[in-house]
Amino acid sequence: MRAVRAYELMIIFNAETEESTVQTTINRLGEMAKDDGGSLEKVDKWGVRRFAYEIHKKREGFYVVLEFLAPNALTEIDRTLRLADDVIRHKFMRLPVDEAHRRGLAGAVV
Repeated sequence: MRAVRAYELMIIFNAETEESTVQTTINRLGEMAKDDGGSLEKVDKWGVRRFAYEIHKKREGFYVVLEFLAPNALTEIDRTLRLADDVIRHKFMRLPVDEAHRRGLAGAVV
């Protein structure tokens, strides 16, 4: 069995993106993680927030934070988000083991 790691992923969608499109993308990312032997543990939609500075001629975006358990760095998800037209920015962060346990991500081994 491969070691499972906990990741946090923040995605900033274009503010004009419909909620259904955002949810479809989240569902697809969860399926991709599952296919890789991981799971999507938590989805936290922050909604539309104003940027501190302009990004790609946009002033605001729709923020979503996801928590994953996965055996690797989720390269396919990263590639998918880079190609998505509705995604302005995204960032993966591997959670330290103690933080993963504090958040209740029980599968976090490494």
